[in-house]
Amino acid sequence: MAKGPIYIFSGQGKGKTSAAIGKAVQAATEGKSVVIIQFLKGRGLEDSEFLRRLEPEIKLFRFEKSGENFEFLPEEKKREEIANIKNGINFARKVLATGECDLLVLDEVLGLVEKGIVEEEELTGMLKNREETGVILTGIVLPDSVCVMADEVSQIETVKFKVWE
Repeated sequence: MAKGPIYIFSGQGKGKTSAAIGKAVQAATEGKSVVIIQFLKGRGLEDSEFLRRLEPEIKLFRFEKSGENFEFLPEEKKREEIANIKNGINFARKVLATGECDLLVLDEVLGLVEKGIVEEEELTGMLKNREETGVILTGIVLPDSVCVMADEVSQIETVKFKVWE
């Protein structure tokens, strides 16, 4: 059985999540089902009424309870959120095992590896066990073991940034 493609948006620049969402919308317009699981960003996309209107073609999940960015949480809260994050990873594993969608977006999953919340081997093992589901990974730091599995890797670099007003 063919394995689904793996796309990665990585690097220090802004726009990794936006690029992943763009690919997700493109897949949805082609009649494919999409699941987005977002990590580490506080409320992030959860408050996006626009993305909620794209259901059921695009389903958005966030397992963390805090509305704050993970980086800014006190250590005790971080420990609580790590348990929630692991639930999100288990859900992602289930989605890949069951083929529940055509495209799975794991937004900021590479940050989980960078912070030691998810082991690199756990992520690569999960990716190896996917069937036909395509996967998009985002994050700043890209481990070599994940990079070699990818069909397409985009390194995002911000040359100039101005806040949208």
